Amino acid sequence: MNLIAISIRRPVFAWVLMSALIIFGAICANRLGVSQLPDIDFPVLSISVNYEGASPQVVESELIEPIEERLLGIEGVKQMRSSIRQGGGSVTLDLDIKQNVDVALQEVHTALSRMRLPTGVDAPTIRKTNPEESPFIFIGVFSDKPIREVLGWLDTFLLDQFRFIPGIGEVNINGFPERNIRIWPDPAKMKKLDITVVDIISTLQSQHLESAAGQFVGDNQEIRLRLVGEAATPEEIGKIRIIRRGSGAIQNPNLKLYIEDVARVEDGLSDIRRKVRANGLEGVGIGLRKQRGFNEVALAKAVHDKVDQLQKQLPEGYTLKVNMDMSRSTKAVVDTTYEKLAVAAIVTILVCFLFLGSWQAAINILFSIPTSIVGTFTVIYFSGFTLNLFTLMALTLAISIVVDDAIMLLENIVRHHRMGKSAAQAAYDGSMEILPAATAATLAVAAV
Repeated sequence: MNLIAISIRRPVFAWVLMSALIIFGAICANRLGVSQLPDIDFPVLSISVNYEGASPQVVESELIEPIEERLLGIEGVKQMRSSIRQGGGSVTLDLDIKQNVDVALQEVHTALSRMRLPTGVDAPTIRKTNPEESPFIFIGVFSDKPIREVLGWLDTFLLDQFRFIPGIGEVNINGFPERNIRIWPDPAKMKKLDITVVDIISTLQSQHLESAAGQFVGDNQEIRLRLVGEAATPEEIGKIRIIRRGSGAIQNPNLKLYIEDVARVEDGLSDIRRKVRANGLEGVGIGLRKQRGFNEVALAKAVHDKVDQLQKQLPEGYTLKVNMDMSRSTKAVVDTTYEKLAVAAIVTILVCFLFLGSWQAAINILFSIPTSIVGTFTVIYFSGFTLNLFTLMALTLAISIVVDDAIMLLENIVRHHRMGKSAAQAAYDGSMEILPAATAATLAVAAV
C-alpha cells in the first residue's frame, strides 16, 4: 500500500504527517543560519612573506620565484597567483575542490621549510582562506582627537564591546598606522661623537631585551633569574648606554654615551600607508567576521543594536557609525523568498477557485504548498546547510514546481470526481494517474 492510499484511508495519519512537516519545518527555519554564501571550506591557500624595505624586483627574484618553484609540485593545484609589492608579496594557490586543504597545507609547509631565506626575512605565513570568512559589517570610528588616543580607546574599551557579542568570530581594525617607537638620529651629533646608525642598532639589539638568566640553587631554595633589560618608556630607551663604537668597545671610562646624546626618541606611529575616510572624515575602520553557521541577519541586527547602545556612552568628540552592512542583501533575498512563497500560495488558491469553482478544493492548496516547502527546512537544517544565495534560489525554483504539481494534481482529482466517483476514489484514481507525469516533470526540472 502506497502513501496515497494510506493517506486516503487514514486521514488522521495524513493530517498528523502534514502538521508535523509544517511545525518541525517552521522550528528548523528559525534555527537555520543565514549567510550570503554557503559554509564550504574552499581549498585555497595563501602564502605571504615580508621583506622590509626591499623593492618589488628584489622581492620577486629573492622570494616569490623560489616559492613558486617549490609549490609547483603540490598535488591538486589548479591555479597559482602571485602578488608583489614594496616590502613583501604573496602567493595564492587554488586547489581542486576534492583536495583536502589540511593535507595541502602540510605539504606547503614542508616544501617551504627547506627553503633558505635572505637574512632578516621571517618565515612565510601560510593560511587557509574562505570567502565566507570575510567581514560582513564595517563600522567607522571618527574623532577630532589624536589618532594615538583613538587607538588606545579602541583597544581598551570599544573592541571588547563587539568581541563579546555571541556569534562574532573576529574583530579587526584597519586604516590606521600602528604605534611605534621611533628613533631619529641627529647626523651632526653622530659625526661629532663618531657614532653610526649601526652602533645605535647594535646597542638596542644587545641591551633592549629581556631573557632568562639561569637559576640560583641554595641549600633550601631555588631561585630562577631573569634579565630585565627592556625599556618601558621612550625616556628609558634614551638612557640606554652606547658601549661599542664601530668594531670595538669604547675604552675611555670617562666617555659615557647614551642614545639620547645622538638621537631623539619618540613614542609615535609607523609610516602612514593607508587611511579610512567616510563622509570626508578621517577615522578608523572596524571589520567584524561572524562565526560559521550563525545567522548573519540576526547577528547584524545585534551589532546595530550595540552601536545604538554605545552612542550614549561615547566620549566627547567621538562618532560611531555603521558604514557597510553586507547582510542587507542577504536579508532582502530571504524576505523575497518568503514573500514569493506567500504570493504563490494565494495566487494558486485564487486560480484553483476561479477555474474549479470549489473553495474546498482551493483550500487544499493552502496546506499542500507549506507542507512541501516549509517541510524542506527540516531537511536543510539536519543536512547542516544554511539559508544562503544558493539554497534560497533553490527554494524559489521549488515553489514554482510545487505550484505546478499541486494545480495539475488537484485538477485531475476534480475531473475524476465530476465523472461520478466518490471523493476518496476520485482522490486515489486522480493521484495515481497523474503521479508518473508529475514525478517526471519534477525530476526533469530538478535535473536541469
